[in-house]
Amino acid sequence: MITIDFQRLGIKPGDRILDIGCGSGRHTGEAYRQSGVTVIGADLSYDDITEAKNRLLLHERLEEHGGGHWGLAAVDITRMPFKSNSFDHVICSEVLEHIRNHQAAMEEVVRVLKPGRPLAVSVPRHWPERICWTLSKDYAKADKGHLRIYRKHDLVHRLQSVGLKQFAVHYAHSLHTPYWWLKCLVGPTREDNPFVNLYLRFLSWDIMKKPRSTRLVDRLLNPVLGKSLVVYFRKE
Repeated sequence: MITIDFQRLGIKPGDRILDIGCGSGRHTGEAYRQSGVTVIGADLSYDDITEAKNRLLLHERLEEHGGGHWGLAAVDITRMPFKSNSFDHVICSEVLEHIRNHQAAMEEVVRVLKPGRPLAVSVPRHWPERICWTLSKDYAKADKGHLRIYRKHDLVHRLQSVGLKQFAVHYAHSLHTPYWWLKCLVGPTREDNPFVNLYLRFLSWDIMKKPRSTRLVDRLLNPVLGKSLVVYFRKE
């Protein structure tokens, strides 16, 4: 499930891309598809890094890549080991809501980004996320824990205050919002509910097949029902 719109980043051969908080490597893998880039996936979880490695190796076996290079690192987003101004693009997708010291995390992603280059940030959208928190007291503790809910103006203001300028915004994954509401109703950690499992099968099918009909519905509903807020900045 790709949240970031890579076409908005203006990626060119030779660019260095950092996917911080890469998780299982979905955005790292998509970045590796870009022509002639070097992509680094970084996460604090060793298990996630291992899964990301397997994903990237699969891209290589299937020859689904742009002929560039990749690397993985165990990294704390609040204290990254990379040099300042060392990446042409930074992706930070569904990460900041998990970080206790999110101010330090924001300062770090700006530090490692080259001046004039883009940063893509996504977080759960405020109102669908608020409903999840209301429906289930256990939701925020699931999925490695959500510490906060961002309003768009607050997220933008915080990132602008550390040296960024917004240039684009959109919402994503409207079809996923009802799924999370259903999970919260029955219990976010339960895996035996037939309605939730049926919806999950539908989402898995949609991700794999990408039929035009559901892609159109998703795009039409995203401005209202999109689960993720995605904001694009440029380092001043």
